[in-house]
Amino acid sequence: MEHRLVTHIEKALGWDGPGAVGAAFARGRLTDPDLPARLLTPHRLLDLIKRRHLANPQLRCYAEGEEVHPSNYLAMNVNRRRQSVSQADMAALGRILSSGGTVVLDHVDFFDPTLEVACRALGWWSGELTSANAYLAVGDTDGFHLHWDDHEVIAVQLSGEKSWEVRGPSRPAPMYRDAERNRTPSEEVLWKGTMRAGDIMHIPRGFWHTATRLGSGSGGHSLHVTFGFTKRTGVTWVNYLSDRARSDEEFRRDLEGTGDSGPQELADRLSALAAAHSPEKYLDELRASTPPARHMPHVAAFGRPDGVAAVTEFAPSIVRSGGVVQVVGGGKRLTFHERAEPSLRTLLSGHPVQLAGADETTLTLADLLITEGLCEPLTETSSSGYTGLVTPVTYSKQPQTSA
Repeated sequence: MEHRLVTHIEKALGWDGPGAVGAAFARGRLTDPDLPARLLTPHRLLDLIKRRHLANPQLRCYAEGEEVHPSNYLAMNVNRRRQSVSQADMAALGRILSSGGTVVLDHVDFFDPTLEVACRALGWWSGELTSANAYLAVGDTDGFHLHWDDHEVIAVQLSGEKSWEVRGPSRPAPMYRDAERNRTPSEEVLWKGTMRAGDIMHIPRGFWHTATRLGSGSGGHSLHVTFGFTKRTGVTWVNYLSDRARSDEEFRRDLEGTGDSGPQELADRLSALAAAHSPEKYLDELRASTPPARHMPHVAAFGRPDGVAAVTEFAPSIVRSGGVVQVVGGGKRLTFHERAEPSLRTLLSGHPVQLAGADETTLTLADLLITEGLCEPLTETSSSGYTGLVTPVTYSKQPQTSA
């Protein structure tokens, strides 16, 4: 999937592909001045909050550097059937912001089609699960205290400005659940300055950082979004091997007293298991077996959709061999006749595909891929997430690939 955001991230940070994610701190500037506002604006963020049932900690507020208790901005609304739902008290949210506060919405990509498509494109690019958090701060307000994250972060300043300090790590490759606590900040300051609309930086896992608007004046604001990449580690691979070991009876037996296998035989079995499921095979299987986070079903009674788009978390594999084409992705493994390959590559390209003018084979494949959960029908709302960011595919008499 060719997405403008991915292209501009690579250009701004001087990267040549996703291999640089997690490698080192990097900072740059987007060359497209219209891209930040296309991703998200303050009013659009508040509109998303207004229209959703939200609860803490997904929606959080901060004032004077401390978290505001949820009772100060969340309300339980009761409908006519006496059902209670948690929603943001928008008047209270406005008071918090106007008094110099910060609003945070985690996983904003679940609510906004533009950021949903952006996260999917970043996931296909990086091979890692990606999500987006939005941070809106108003006035002369403090931010988060110096801290580190257990995932890689790409931060994009969308509007306004905010001052940052980024330091190196004090523990190599720290984890959320770790062998040692990591509470002493590094003394190494890598960068200290102000992020303005269009600025972008990459903060690797474990790098200490803080952001604030103190001293910025009471009349301004800051909106930035962070794209978080949850990369797999050696520990996650070992956990995977542990789960695979459960299928072997000898691993399920007690270590002492009842098993036929001695300690050395168990060690040999573990070595063989690790060889059969190497880190590379583990990552391939993980990406192939991960189902889409969400999926719009196809209901035949509504008629055939005008368009479709792939929704797998990672790019599906399409391999032709011996007269057949095998598609692996989204937790599915499907086999087709080799004649289906051109249409499959178009439908599973990650680009929005308009079906007007498509042949019957392509239309049938589109229906099947929706049913299997690899694609979903395009709606007016979901289509808006691609507009101006991902080139659409249209058909005349023959399939036309995207530019």
